[in-house]
Amino acid sequence: MVHRAEPDALGGTLFLEDGTRFDGRGLGALSRRVGEVVFTTGMVGYPESLTDPSFRGQILTFTYPLLGNYGVPAAGARDGYGLPALESAELQVRGVVVRGTTRPNHWGSHRTLERWLADEGVGGVAGVDTRRLTEHLRSRGVLRGVIDVHAPDERPGDPELAQAIARAPAYDDENYMAQVAPKAPTLIERRGGPTVAVLDCGVKASILRAVLDRGASVLRLPYDHEVPRKWEGRRVSGLLVGNGPGDPADLAVTIEELGRPANRELPTLGICLGHQLLALSRGATTFKLKYGHRGQNKTIGFSDGRALIVSENHGYAVDPASLQGSGLEPWATNPDDGTLEGFRDRSGHLLALQGHPEGHPGPQEAGFAFDRFVAKVRRRR
Repeated sequence: MVHRAEPDALGGTLFLEDGTRFDGRGLGALSRRVGEVVFTTGMVGYPESLTDPSFRGQILTFTYPLLGNYGVPAAGARDGYGLPALESAELQVRGVVVRGTTRPNHWGSHRTLERWLADEGVGGVAGVDTRRLTEHLRSRGVLRGVIDVHAPDERPGDPELAQAIARAPAYDDENYMAQVAPKAPTLIERRGGPTVAVLDCGVKASILRAVLDRGASVLRLPYDHEVPRKWEGRRVSGLLVGNGPGDPADLAVTIEELGRPANRELPTLGICLGHQLLALSRGATTFKLKYGHRGQNKTIGFSDGRALIVSENHGYAVDPASLQGSGLEPWATNPDDGTLEGFRDRSGHLLALQGHPEGHPGPQEAGFAFDRFVAKVRRRR
């Protein structure tokens, strides 16, 4: 089945591994890239989503029909901590699929979405019926696909695009840590505050900011680094494992490190991929969701009866039945599909959430998780 849009200066094609094809207007760079095609249901936050390392290796479809209205910040913009103004210093997605774009009208805009994509060599397709595409992915599950941005008279054929997908590695077979994790430890200091070690598997800058804003220093460690007891004379008083791309079960070295008895004694916060890795370190199991949870409008229900809206971006989940005998207890669930959204240990040392409590982009209703975590870290120090 082929869906066509009106031609424009560039042609753009999204071709899925099941043979479904969407033709539209090309955005950004002339390119051909293969990735796992996913969708996000958020209405805002496209700069944060596009720079979120969790989207590494994926082609991101936005269900909101009009993007680009507030543009993009200046290239290389940093915050007061020296962190990227967005979630990382570069675009993380393999490609972008949108219904339509508009020119920006915002005081903080320095360039258009299209210019940003072109500057960083990423292609996109506009004019796609993203509602139909999303329904297709919900029905079939996540599919691999290829985005091809080309001159209007160079539209590729289906066999050519199918071969491009066949030659590319599967999403689960790629080594994303080499692309998103830091190569060496770095310390971001808050004078007088406790120090939190972060096992960095592609953590968002806003998660680090949430810890720094609460007065704690952050020691960023590569995903395969041993968590030290001290660093440059500072005692490490807490451990955080954040978000990131890929299958959590592939990170055996991180899982082993999290399971060390010395690390279990530290106040610990797990977010998204970190939620899954901490569960695996205690003997639980994970599985791949049919099409994942991605957006800023996801509901979670807590064991005390509260319900919150959070930002989420994950394609894997923890099997709640596998927590039996692990010393962990469920704390929150997703009312839409019953998947596990949070757990904690009975000692009070460990707290894990599948959603992103810092809420960038999205609501900040679950920000109390950082308050509790940093309070425990201060008591530990």
